Amino acid sequence: MTVSPPSRPRPRRAARLAAASALTLALGGGLLACGSGSSSGAKAPDVNVRNATATTQARQQVGPLKAAEPTRVVIPSAGVDASPVLRLGLDDQQELQVPPVDKAELAGWYTGSVTPGERGASVIVAHYDTAKGPALLREVKKMHVGDVIEVGRADGSTAVFKIREIQQVDKTDFPTNKVYGKTDRPELRLITCGGPIRNGHRSANIIFYADLMKAK
Repeated sequence: MTVSPPSRPRPRRAARLAAASALTLALGGGLLACGSGSSSGAKAPDVNVRNATATTQARQQVGPLKAAEPTRVVIPSAGVDASPVLRLGLDDQQELQVPPVDKAELAGWYTGSVTPGERGASVIVAHYDTAKGPALLREVKKMHVGDVIEVGRADGSTAVFKIREIQQVDKTDFPTNKVYGKTDRPELRLITCGGPIRNGHRSANIIFYADLMKAK
């Protein structure tokens, strides 16, 4: 399902920001190809997480970082330490790409979003499982509000984010504007799939909203 962007004049922007804006308007659902499994029986159990939000707003402790593409994703609570980070764009249906099945142990960064640590929402995608079995975020249920997500960057620095909110939604109710919309702070969106298998694919998306807390 896609929604055509309205035709309206707008100021000239960097190509990456223009692409992010186009995705916000065009993406009508969640990660439709993410977490594709076998309708005859998934090799990973159905996963559901409880929606949660930090009781106190996380406060950004460092200013926005300069642009540097992600090279590594580390999530201690989920046992994740993955490198390199794949570059993802949009497919022919203007849906966000996901890591290919043969690279399901890697995360991908949407190149239409800012790099992790820049001002704005940076988007990283990873599989919970594929038709071949459990994938990078197989331990997603172990992730909680307050946990950290560390993203290594090409300039040698590491952007450390703290999870502020966890949300599981049906793919038909994907919160496009909330995920891809403008923010004046450096934030991270980590997206994977969950829920039961429906028509050969996971029926829900699990979204982690995280704030930049420090750089090291």
